[in-house]
Amino acid sequence: MASGLMMGEESTMHVRPANIADAAAIAEVYNQGIEDRIATFETKPRSADDIARWFDGVHPIIVAEDQGLVVAFALASTYRSRACYDGIAETSVYVARNARRRGAGRLVLQALITACERGGYWKLVSRVFPENAGSRRLIRTLGFREVGVYEKHGKLDGVWRDVIIVERLIERNLGCDARTAP
Repeated sequence: MASGLMMGEESTMHVRPANIADAAAIAEVYNQGIEDRIATFETKPRSADDIARWFDGVHPIIVAEDQGLVVAFALASTYRSRACYDGIAETSVYVARNARRRGAGRLVLQALITACERGGYWKLVSRVFPENAGSRRLIRTLGFREVGVYEKHGKLDGVWRDVIIVERLIERNLGCDARTAP
């Protein structure tokens, strides 16, 4: 992982589409999110092989690199398997501890929104722990809205946890079936 920048250093952070060669670095960032217990119900660390299965050729995955190392990622995944939901994607964003509050989350999520717009998706959805103020602030600034709460949605370390349901419509793709248009 990239170390934090020293005073006066410039960030070399940029985003790009992820590829399967990034699986180990993505797993490292994701595993920090699992350990921190503020962004996922997952408790088992993920391997590069686990992450490699996310690359389905349909749903975009974006990474942010700083000084050549992956420090954040955002991904879209299947919302539901029914065809009527094909234009809706579940979204997730994870940022390495040493890159938080430096704009990496914003960079990858904005790039993911753009990729999903190009891919014909009309809605992005996610769930956020209520106390994850940083994520809530980020998604709000990028056009997501909080639409409700799932109470006692799951247990994490034996404790029931609520989640806030969020969505973002992609207006450009609401006028037609952009996922199947020629």
